[in-house]
Amino acid sequence: MALLESGAPVVAIGGGHGLASSLRSLVIAGACPVGIVSVADDGGSSGRIRADFGLEPPGDVRKCLVALAESESVWTAVFDYRFHTGELTGHSLGNLIIAGLTEVTGDFSDAIRLAQQLIGVKGSLLPSSTEPITLGARAQGHEIFGQVNVMHTMGIENVFTVPENPPVPDAVMEAIGSAKTIVAGPGSLFTSVLAVLCVPKIREAVAASTARKIYVVNLRPQQFETYGFDIAAHIRALLRHGFVPDLILADNSYMELGNSKELCESVGAELLMRPLADGSGRVHDPERLANAFVE
Repeated sequence: MALLESGAPVVAIGGGHGLASSLRSLVIAGACPVGIVSVADDGGSSGRIRADFGLEPPGDVRKCLVALAESESVWTAVFDYRFHTGELTGHSLGNLIIAGLTEVTGDFSDAIRLAQQLIGVKGSLLPSSTEPITLGARAQGHEIFGQVNVMHTMGIENVFTVPENPPVPDAVMEAIGSAKTIVAGPGSLFTSVLAVLCVPKIREAVAASTARKIYVVNLRPQQFETYGFDIAAHIRALLRHGFVPDLILADNSYMELGNSKELCESVGAELLMRPLADGSGRVHDPERLANAFVE
């Protein structure tokens, strides 16, 4: 059975470059996806905007908007432009535009909708919460707080949100409830994918959904948060957070399988191995990932 039924609702979950890659591939595959984006980012330009204005971090949204753009335009270039001198050094212009739209409208979701209209996208984006989330992690008997700190932590057991049960937009719950396919990943396992799936209302809605659940595994272990991980370790982390996949889509050119086949069999999941990396071997090739989705 093809992963994407014609016209069926598809939800993609995550953050940053990983979710942007997944969304781009889904668009190439002919889907009109709904992206549910993490609001836990507290680094870089997003972290500065969050600290200065108390707003939801716009960086992951900006990356995903550009990925969903139906065509390259002056607006996609504007949203991707980053300042290199003066007080704005390090800020992305797209982040500032989304922050400004949030201030004017008073609502992050409204700001995203307006930004979508400016760029012209296929699909839509929704924030995982209506307020900024602090990501927490438990590792080796300690608790760590903040996405950047979690990203630089080894031996993570699980992640959680502060506040414990943040508010989730109704549109997110509706999208998950109507989805026929839910795609999680690729992207940083704990600080992007599980940063969304650990939101209690989202975790419960995804668990209750009858949609086919797909996890796209990162190509390589990351320096800290998934140091030493094989594909099986990714699956175990998903299961600890209540996400039971129906299909694991992976390229094991740069990561060991571990006992992933046995794990998949134990939860009734399919393991599909395909070449998914681009020529550098560091990021997913959008066409290859799209071909896997429509195989």
